[in-house]
Amino acid sequence: MYNERQPLYVQIQEYFKSLILNSELKENDKIPSEKEVMEQFSVSRITVANALMQLAKEGWIYRVPGKGSFVSEEIHEIVSHHKNKLESEFRLQGLPVDKSYTSLGPTVVSANKTANTVISVAGGGRKIIGLVMPVLVDYFSIRLIQGINNILEESQYSLHIVQTFNSIEREEEAILDLIKNGAAGLIIFPCDTETYNEEILSLKQNKFPFVLIDRYFPGVETNIVRSDGMIGGKLAVDYLWDLGHRDIAICSDSPLPTITVEDRINGYMDGLKKKEALINPALILTDFHVDYKGMDTEHPLYRFIKNRMATAFITLNGRLGLHILSICKEIGLKVPQDISILTFDDPSPGMDEPGALTYISQSEGIMGEEAAKILLSMLEEAPNPDHKYHKVILKPELKEGDSTAECLV
Repeated sequence: MYNERQPLYVQIQEYFKSLILNSELKENDKIPSEKEVMEQFSVSRITVANALMQLAKEGWIYRVPGKGSFVSEEIHEIVSHHKNKLESEFRLQGLPVDKSYTSLGPTVVSANKTANTVISVAGGGRKIIGLVMPVLVDYFSIRLIQGINNILEESQYSLHIVQTFNSIEREEEAILDLIKNGAAGLIIFPCDTETYNEEILSLKQNKFPFVLIDRYFPGVETNIVRSDGMIGGKLAVDYLWDLGHRDIAICSDSPLPTITVEDRINGYMDGLKKKEALINPALILTDFHVDYKGMDTEHPLYRFIKNRMATAFITLNGRLGLHILSICKEIGLKVPQDISILTFDDPSPGMDEPGALTYISQSEGIMGEEAAKILLSMLEEAPNPDHKYHKVILKPELKEGDSTAECLV
């Protein structure tokens, strides 16, 4: 039986495991679609995708792009192994063995928007590694966390995730709380801010083990794993230019001039310069916030798209790419016939349905793995007297989807 005190994605996993264990779902049976599971549990798509991803990883289901998820052809072996494992765990704890299905899952301690959200991804008395994230709203986050867990799952460490809602004050609080609670090291995805977080600089001064991911601080040496935003911006321009687009807009959903945004825009401008094209400042759309809760017909981005100011849009994250896709549908513009959309990061789960958008991949799974490897090497190897920093810069890759096409204007 699944436990209501468990996180929702775990409840979904336990629900399907229970159906399989009770023979209500059998080998090669199709399980409900993501949309149906979302409606059944009243959860977001990211929650469902996380649950299905873990079920697939554990071998309970397999996934066929464009068709859905199905019960594994080797489910009998999975079920037998699962029951034997549970029986062993019960015996080790001196508990009576219950032949019925029992869950021993992770826990979540959630908080409202006035505090940080903390997720404990493992336990059993293992040492703690803290992951500090601004938000957990997309598949980039899921793939990043999965990459970290790929490395940590065989280690003596468990991952505790703190969501700071992109607040530098909460980020500082999260760092202090994790250290106070015994974290041996930290992986930090810094907030979108114009200034450095002083607590991160304190970690550096005190030689506390930590790794930054995705974002870095110019002029400050730290352990860092990130994608090369300059190359990504240029790659996007080159691809759209070759499709015949000349009015190419680049968009951010926040006016904050973060280093990640600057790198990608600099790559965009460098790409246009190499084409000997004039840079039109009106096509660099970074001076507004985007509210994803609804469709604002008075928003400058909405008016920009409606007035057909550009034939192609590069968005600096997947969520914004999907928002522009929704605006186009609202207005009656066809993608990619009327407007092409290319986004940084894959906004789709990459599981049940084929990717809808062309995107610049930052290999976030590998990013998570590399960050975890660096941190483990700092924690488990001999001290580094020279205190040399590890820097891993991943090369972005372009992945074609259905949202870009030749410019016909």
